[in-house]
Parts: sequence; structure tokens; C-alpha cells
Amino acid sequence: MIRVTLPYHLRILANVHDEVELTIDGRATLESVLDALEARYPVLRGAIRDRFTLQRRPFVRFYACREDLSLEPPDTALPEEVVDGQEPLLIVGAMAGG
Repeated sequence: MIRVTLPYHLRILANVHDEVELTIDGRATLESVLDALEARYPVLRGAIRDRFTLQRRPFVRFYACREDLSLEPPDTALPEEVVDGQEPLLIVGAMAGG
């Protein structure tokens, strides 16, 4: 069971109040988690990553176990703590400016 924490505006869009729990068949990667998340909550398609290129949106970041996974290849395996459900995968809306 993989736990995913969404930013407030995406929780409202998906109509969830807390973390989302997903079951992933096969290898747990960032791509497989996002595929499962978008399959379960179709309203999130295009909000986290581009609908056609599947690239991460510019102001969305991914964190797991205090590490930024945003620039890692999508097929990189997630840390064991995330796969085991001990730690959540954080999807964070980045802020720009100064």
C-alpha cells in the first residue's frame, strides 16, 4: 500500500480529505504511482503531469524520504519505506518568486 499526500488544491479537485492509498501491481515507480493515481482520480489527469507528454508540470515536485525525486527518471524505483507504506510520497505544489 503506497500512501500519497496531495497539495490542498489537488485534494479539493479529487474530493479527498487526507492521504490517498494506492495498491501498485508490479514495480513501484513514480510513473506507476502517478498512473494509478490518475486512473483512480481521472480529474487529476493533466494537473500533475502533462496529458500527452506525461512530463511533470513545472511547479509540481515529488518528495519521498526527505529526497527530491522530481528530476529522477519516471521509472526509478521508489524507496522501500514508501513501498511499505511507512513513509508517504509527497506531491507538492512548488512556489516561485522571491
